[in-house]
Amino acid sequence: MPVRVDWIVQPIERACYRTEYSWAGPCGTAARLASALKGWQRVRFEVTEEATSGTEAERYSYTPALGMFHAITGIHGDIMIPEDRIKHAIALAALGGKDITKALHDLLGSAWDEELEPFRYAGDGAAVRWLHNVV
Repeated sequence: MPVRVDWIVQPIERACYRTEYSWAGPCGTAARLASALKGWQRVRFEVTEEATSGTEAERYSYTPALGMFHAITGIHGDIMIPEDRIKHAIALAALGGKDITKALHDLLGSAWDEELEPFRYAGDGAAVRWLHNVV
């Protein structure tokens, strides 16, 4: 189905715009959407997919400089690093490879967060939803 989004000026970079869109779709849609968006020139994006009873929640982050980052996320959006990836980072550090702190930052996607954080904020004139009487 066609999607219409409203683009607003993102003042962090010259000639830069931003949009947000909440969507619903079958499991795996986030991966397909992230793959399609990756082909656009100079685009930065984050695509998230909520967990279901049979799948984990996921986040895809992309910047032209860093490429794609994919992570499984917990209920509050925290990056969930699988045990085997942590053990691998520890083993490599013990063998004189990458420093464990640097390895953990890589597993957490820290470089993507640092680059995307300024772009996450809406600019002047962005729509704001105020929630009242939230239970």
